[in-house]
Amino acid sequence: MGKTLAEKIFDSHLRDEPFSGTKILSLDRVLCHEITTPVAIADLVWREKDRVFDREKIKVVIDHVTPSKDTKTATQAKMLRDWARRHDIPDFFDVGRNGVCHAIFPEKGYIRPGFTVIMGDSHTCTHGAFGAFAAGVGTTDLEVGILKGVCAFREPATIRVNLNGALSDGVYAKDVILHVIAKLGVNGATDRVIEFRGPIVDQMSMEARMTLCNMAVEAGGTSGVCMPDMTTVEYLWEFIQADFDNKEAALADYQQWVSDSDAVYTDTLNIDVSDLEPQVTFDYKPDCVKSVKEMAGTVVDQVYIGTCTNGRIEDLRQAAAILKGKVIADSVRGIVSPATPKIFQDALEEGIIKIFMDAGFCVTNPTCGACLGMSNGVLAEGEVAAATSNRNFNGRMGKGGMVHLMSPTTAAATALTGVITDARSL
Repeated sequence: MGKTLAEKIFDSHLRDEPFSGTKILSLDRVLCHEITTPVAIADLVWREKDRVFDREKIKVVIDHVTPSKDTKTATQAKMLRDWARRHDIPDFFDVGRNGVCHAIFPEKGYIRPGFTVIMGDSHTCTHGAFGAFAAGVGTTDLEVGILKGVCAFREPATIRVNLNGALSDGVYAKDVILHVIAKLGVNGATDRVIEFRGPIVDQMSMEARMTLCNMAVEAGGTSGVCMPDMTTVEYLWEFIQADFDNKEAALADYQQWVSDSDAVYTDTLNIDVSDLEPQVTFDYKPDCVKSVKEMAGTVVDQVYIGTCTNGRIEDLRQAAAILKGKVIADSVRGIVSPATPKIFQDALEEGIIKIFMDAGFCVTNPTCGACLGMSNGVLAEGEVAAATSNRNFNGRMGKGGMVHLMSPTTAAATALTGVITDARSL
């Protein structure tokens, strides 16, 4: 019987199985940010276990509130900063060099096919786009990961989602994943890995694949994964070229992680996206999804473009193509946050930042702040946001606020009109 990508990674990283179904895996990466890690640090210090298993495998960033907005967030940042310095962790990204965690870590080449990755952040599943097993964990698991380099997981089970057909113009990865979540439901993939397959995925860039995997957790998934291929190799090549004679050799090596043709899945969904239209959420759950056409005319107060879902250069290019030469509606606050300094710099050099600013957008430093209602774009009670983020829970971007999730293209079109708008109509 064949094995899935997740099963292969579990087998190769298995350190112990204390009781049936519980696997203790060795970790390739432990990722840390200033919101969840300080709690783990404080407990390790209290237990007199202020140590790290491998300073080279721990990657650290201050990203959720940056720069700090008050004494509390400054204290959280200081705890992380002092800890990283105390243990001489080389890959620590402080203010000025920092970016959104799930954008900057792949950008730096830290995530590879076959890796095991944890972080105290639910959207760690993003990194499965590289053919890794990546999962968000709680404080106790994060502590153990920092201290011992291991983490406990249940036996992996996988749902396969085959994405077939061809995407229409104006339809993107964000529309696809919203459609998938609507079909699965918010609990449809609980304790499962979602394996994204098919010609649609094969043709996607790494940025688009990260968008897919980023929102696997919104269907309850432990992780989302894509098969490593030449697109993966091309993205990583500057970081891995010393390890392989050529790209073909790298591809051949990474093929060991591809799911076998006779692998067993708990469920398989075949979805033809040829007729898919731009999608948008309504209400307060990620599986509450309609076509943009059905939601057209819904008034918004703020448009936010950024986050670990859609703050990469590809996303900014798509939005800028809609905004170029135009000005957003007077009734709308437009905010854009490039996800990393490199993305910001690339957007600056390509003239994208100027397009946003000329259109009337506020351009901020890389930060997660607005996405979870902490800074740089919090909503007032009763306000409505059109956002390229990943979560539309009640109060997510501010107490009493409503969030409609959509693609960067739809968000840009919505900013121009002040109401939810299909960009294809402009």
